[in-house]
Amino acid sequence: MLRITELKLPLDHPEEALRPAIVQRLGIDDSDLLDFSLFKRSYDARKKSSELQFIYTIDCSLRDEAALLGKFADDRHIGPAPDIAYQPVGQAPADLDERPLVVGFGPCGIFAALILAQAGFKPIVLERGTEVRQRTKDTWGLWRKHVLNPESNVQFGEGGAGTFSDGKLYSQIKDPKHLGRKVLHEFVKAGAPEEILYVSKPHIGTFRLTGVVAAMREEIKALGGEVRFQQRVSDVLIEDGQLLGVVLDNGEQIRSRHVILALGHSSRDTFRMLHSRGVFMEAKPFSVGFRIEHPQSLIDRARLGKYAGHPKLGAADYKLVHHASNGRSVYSFCMCPGGTVVAATSEPERVVTNGMSQYSRNERNANAGIVVGITPEQDYPGGPLAGVELQERLESKAYLLGGSNYEAPGQLVGDFIAGRPSTALGSVEPSYKPGVKLGDLSLALPDFAIAAIREALPAFDKQIKGFALHDAVLTGIETRTSSPLRITRGADMQSLNVKGLYPAGEGAGYAGGILSAGVDGIRVAEALARDMLGLADA
Repeated sequence: MLRITELKLPLDHPEEALRPAIVQRLGIDDSDLLDFSLFKRSYDARKKSSELQFIYTIDCSLRDEAALLGKFADDRHIGPAPDIAYQPVGQAPADLDERPLVVGFGPCGIFAALILAQAGFKPIVLERGTEVRQRTKDTWGLWRKHVLNPESNVQFGEGGAGTFSDGKLYSQIKDPKHLGRKVLHEFVKAGAPEEILYVSKPHIGTFRLTGVVAAMREEIKALGGEVRFQQRVSDVLIEDGQLLGVVLDNGEQIRSRHVILALGHSSRDTFRMLHSRGVFMEAKPFSVGFRIEHPQSLIDRARLGKYAGHPKLGAADYKLVHHASNGRSVYSFCMCPGGTVVAATSEPERVVTNGMSQYSRNERNANAGIVVGITPEQDYPGGPLAGVELQERLESKAYLLGGSNYEAPGQLVGDFIAGRPSTALGSVEPSYKPGVKLGDLSLALPDFAIAAIREALPAFDKQIKGFALHDAVLTGIETRTSSPLRITRGADMQSLNVKGLYPAGEGAGYAGGILSAGVDGIRVAEALARDMLGLADA
């Protein structure tokens, strides 16, 4: 297999133009090209003056690959395609007398359980929330009726927090074993659109993700695994530094010496329980800020110029960063083109925002988190749980500022920059449900964060014309950008001081987003399987 990179074609080229372009690039007869597949398709819209083109990476099967590899030995855009096929670590014996446990069924837990099930380990999954369709109803209960179910919401339930998001499937993690491709292939097998295998910034969207997640659960069960809902782990059984199992809310004990903790970043009660049991953990940096909403058409024009609205490009996104004069970094987080701002709290009398969009990305507004990095050394000293406590304080304050009914505090960007409260909306209608109460967001975050964001918004306007639009809306607050702590693990993927406990994914501080959480779930499942099989660490 041979790979061609940086193969460029006009934006509106017909589908049948790819094959002759490959043949021309390689200087071969059409009959010598046996087959080809798209590995990646992207575009570069940074140069507004140039004609926008699609940029392809293509894998080809050829009649004489060796000769072509020799011919193009000095061409950095033509070479052998890497082997990206997934290689299992081994297969469980038929007489296996122990079943591993997976606590949590978000992206990390799903892929950990799937890998273990495919290897014959018959895992038992314990998810505190409900299955995805019931969870969707419960989530809408908060958005439409101001009624929160603390065990079934945007954070808890089948699919994890990623289910109610943009469904982004890209990451900047190092992935030498190409485990990200395994994640994408399993999503496609479960019903995701095949284009996620090759578009440069793949996404699925919330409504499609619900069906994909349910299909993956059924595969785990078909392979001998169990998925149990409304099963909150309230304690762990540890003896002489060895994990022996877990205890559920109802008092049931489930014994296992191999447990993957795929908790998600909002399992604060579980963090506290683990800390009380002496499981090693440490505070880590995270970020706080607001959601910002603009008309999607404004972002499209700023990013795509004359190509704004082109059906092959869809809604435009952005990624921004500003280093403020007070030493703080402000950046855009989880940008959702054509999406909505959603109520993402999992606890009574607290307000948290997040962003979500459907596969079509055709809502009127673009939204993103505009957040400020904070650190335990500088902002929340006091031990592993200090970041959790800071989040709780800020979210409780946001609840009060929003009117104590799960509405969120909001402010127009122009008023926020000028330092005056907002009293009426302008041209941008906020999408957050249950609703937005306008006022003064400077009361919602520490002074250093407010100062940094006020400085960043005009700076971002220089990169995206209109970003500091007076009528753009800020909605508070965004606090769950990542886990505020890390349940630290060693090279064997196990807790530093509890053998058999495998911290994984976002909640443990080892991922950020669907793809990286899925990859971490695979890595940890492989480490667990090697331990159960008596194999050396990879």
